[in-house]
Amino acid sequence: MTEKKLVPIDTSFIRLDSLLKFVGAVDTGGRAKYLIQNGEVSVNHEICTMRGKKLHSGDTVEFQKNLYEVCEK
Repeated sequence: MTEKKLVPIDTSFIRLDSLLKFVGAVDTGGRAKYLIQNGEVSVNHEICTMRGKKLHSGDTVEFQKNLYEVCEK
């Protein structure tokens, strides 16, 4: 696995599908929805199939051997 990439946000949370688009892991929200519902994304080391999952500072997302950590801006 590659090193953890910090994802600074200036809101109290970011939705899982939006995070994948924000970091450039997917091109469209539809693609994010498909991958999440297909069980290809983990949140805090557990598979998450809720595309609208709210992520807060400290939460981690793993997708295709990349690890992202949400943090405050």
